Amino acid sequence: MWRIYEERSIGKIKRKIPTQVWKKYELWKNLIHRHGLEKLKEFPGFNDEALKGKRKGQRSSRLSLQYRVIYEVGNSEVLIYVLEVSPHNY
Repeated sequence: MWRIYEERSIGKIKRKIPTQVWKKYELWKNLIHRHGLEKLKEFPGFNDEALKGKRKGQRSSRLSLQYRVIYEVGNSEVLIYVLEVSPHNY
């Protein structure tokens, strides 16, 4: 099983984002907690990818056309650090 740690600000974000985005975030957490990152590849809607530039070492998964979850994978390969859930800037 994977452990997921969220930044403190994630709780505050819940009030600001649409309900359907929060539900998809909860689904995303549940998939990773039970099955790990490999399971995300079976769901192309998440479009999980490594980030580049100043966010190198972090990953992003799509929650909707606008919202992304940004996270890092811990050294022990069983920890996920959720950094933010935010609108994607185009």
